This record gives sequence, structure tokens and C-alpha cells, in this order.
Amino acid sequence: MKHFEVNFDGLVGPTHNYAGLSFGNVASLSNARSVSSPRSAAKQGLEKMKALHDMGMVQGVLAPQERPDIYALRRIGFQGSDQEVLARAAKEAPAIFQACCSASSMWTANAATVSPGADTADGKVHFTPANLTNKFHRSLEPQTTGRILRAMFNNSRYFAHHDHLPNNEHFGDEGAANHTRFCSEYGHAGVEMFVYGRYAFDGSKPAPTKYPARQTYEASLAVARLHGLSDENTVFVQQNPDVIDQGVFHNDVIAVGNQNVLFFHEEAFLNTAQAIEELQSKVATEMHFIEVPTARVPVAEAVRTYLFNTQLITLKNGHMVIVAPTECRDSEIVSSYLSELVTQNTPIKEVRYFDVKQSMRNGGGPACLRLRVALKDQELAAVNPACIMNDTLFATLNTWVDKHYREELSSDDLADPQLLIESRTALDELTQILKLGSVYRFQRD
Repeated sequence: MKHFEVNFDGLVGPTHNYAGLSFGNVASLSNARSVSSPRSAAKQGLEKMKALHDMGMVQGVLAPQERPDIYALRRIGFQGSDQEVLARAAKEAPAIFQACCSASSMWTANAATVSPGADTADGKVHFTPANLTNKFHRSLEPQTTGRILRAMFNNSRYFAHHDHLPNNEHFGDEGAANHTRFCSEYGHAGVEMFVYGRYAFDGSKPAPTKYPARQTYEASLAVARLHGLSDENTVFVQQNPDVIDQGVFHNDVIAVGNQNVLFFHEEAFLNTAQAIEELQSKVATEMHFIEVPTARVPVAEAVRTYLFNTQLITLKNGHMVIVAPTECRDSEIVSSYLSELVTQNTPIKEVRYFDVKQSMRNGGGPACLRLRVALKDQELAAVNPACIMNDTLFATLNTWVDKHYREELSSDDLADPQLLIESRTALDELTQILKLGSVYRFQRD
């Protein structure tokens, strides 16, 4: 039996823009109202997907959300034709309107939490879409995300799908951005680490004071229960509140793991020694804990370059590779550290750099762009094959982007009614390419 970790990257949507919507995300706020390039962003994402495919990885594609979200605007009282709704919302509530135009679903590390069949009580791969309640623009995503995941993993013999958690900050869930799995082999039973920022029902516990802690302990426990995970294969770790207040809005901004490696910053966790001890006692193989000292890479530089928002992948030869943004290469501090890391006695043997600047400027690096799904060969065979990257799909999607995406987009362009028509036309064609059926509401009404 073969087993794989498949990276499903989110396609950047046609309305990719810089509205600065994500309080607590330093890069998002600092680039607010800059002119974006949806076409370049989508192509940068596709280039990374194709590169991983060429490296021997199984690579998948996740469709974006429909934006502008006319249905959300109607729900809060804007009426009339689509054109009238856009015009009124843009004029009367510009901040809300921009939120309803966000292409944030491109960061599919937030799409869902996934537990492979080797870990779950019923032996199925479990999916729970993240409710993303902390940010209005992201809270619009879960229902469509659930439909897309069901269309991709549409076989009840192998896959189990759950509704997202209650839409309340007490169960704030940010998906796989706060979830990491450790194992000896992807198809073997592993240990799933859930990282949370605060306790929702106990205000006496430590919590950040400047920026919000988006993931709650209670949400992490709820997902583990839904997925049928046991105490023996779960670890719950609190993120360091001080580091959240430095702009580390998700765990994947300060730590990344793969198989038997946890690569993390010294300030990542509240009780690091306890977390390491518990992980090593539960993971059925020798762990490598690679801790980056603050003196070597300050938190601010780690956030600016997204040193930890990198992908850590295992090639067929067993070597691990860090997939990093070019911002890491261009930082003397970070590039020097990585050059030394690959010479040390760890499974990490190589760093490969990718240009994902359009995503980075909005606060998302290579790790934000992908959802990891560990699959055995028969489970992979049950996945919608039209969503798996190959040379033909890469060419088809590049042609699709060239046909439908604008080269430049400013915040003022979002109110253009033609953009809604362009986006719907593009997504309707995309569902045919990826054989998803009618996953978008405009297709279902």
C-alpha cells in the first residue's frame, strides 16, 4: 500500500485585492489599498503547484469562492439588481463592501482541518471546514468550502464531511493553519497537534492583549471529537500570547511540522518543554525538534519573511525540502540561517525558493496557500481526478487565467459590475474544468 501527503493549493480568485482587512496580520495591513494583480497572483500560485508536481509530489487544486458576495450584501439589507447592490454597498458601506469582495479563500490552510483515516476511529478521512469567525470577510467562506470539499472528496466509503463549528467566537476555528500532524509514514497512525490562542470559557487563562487569538481551545477539542481522535493521538498546545501580539496570527506563521520534524521559533509556544515532552512520548518515531533562537532570527524578521509559513515536504528519496518565499532568500538573517540548517543533522536537506509576492503582500506565504491531506492509494483513487495537477491541467488553468483575470485591480475597481460578471463567468467555466458541479450559489439559484 502506498501513501502520500497531497497538497491542495487554492486558486487565487479574480478579485484578489489589497483591502487591508485582516487586523493582526502585519503584511495585510501594511499593504492596504495597493494595486494588486489577480493574474500574476494566480499564475504565481500555479507555478508553485506545478513545481511541486514536477518534484514528484501529488498536487491538487482547490477552487476559489464567488466574489463579490452579492448574497451577503443582500442579507444585510442592500436591495435591487446586482448592479444596484454593488453601487449602494460601495457608496454606503465601503468597508463592508470590500470585505464581501475578498479573495481570502486562496489561503486554503484556513479552509478546513483534515484528519487522515489512519488516525480516526472509523478509518475515514475527516474534513471540517473552518468557521473563521474572527474576520467577517473570512466567515463568509465555510458553506462554499464545504460544498467544494464534498465535490472533490465525494465517496462516503473513504471520506467523512462535517459542518463547520457554531458561528461564534467561543468556537473560533481557523483550520489547518493551527493544526500539524506528526507520523513515521503518512499512511501510519500519527499524532495531531492542535494549537490554540486562548480559552473561550475561562477568562483567567493567558491571552494576547493587542491582537486577537483567533483559535480557541474549545474549537480544537470540538474538531478532535468530530474526527474521532483519541487522547493518545492528540496534543493541544497554547500559542504564546506575546508572539500573537507581535503579528503571529496563526501557528503556521511561527511553526511548521512534517512527519517527525517540528521546525519552530523559540517564542512560538507558551509551554514549549511540556509540548515537546508530550509529542515525543506519543509519536511512534524519534522526533527532530528544530528550535530557532530569537537571538538568531527575531520574531519580526520571521514574520516579515514568513520563515515558518513555509512548506515542509518529503521527496521520494526521503529528504525533506523547505519550500520558502523569495523574501527568505533576500533576508541576510534568514538566508544565512537556512543555509546552515540544511548542513545539520536533521531530515531537512534543501531549501527551494518561490516567488509568491502577490500572496505575501496580503499576509500569506507558501504554507497558507495549501491544505495538506494524507491519503492512502485507494483513497487517492477516490478523489475527483480533475482536481489533481498534471501538465494538461496546468496549461488549461493558465489559459483560463489569461482569459478571465485582470492584470491590475484597485479597491475602486471592486464596484465595477462588469467584475462580477467576469468572476461568475470564470468560476462557471472552472467548475467544468475541475468537474465540481454546481458548488456556487449563483449556479444553484
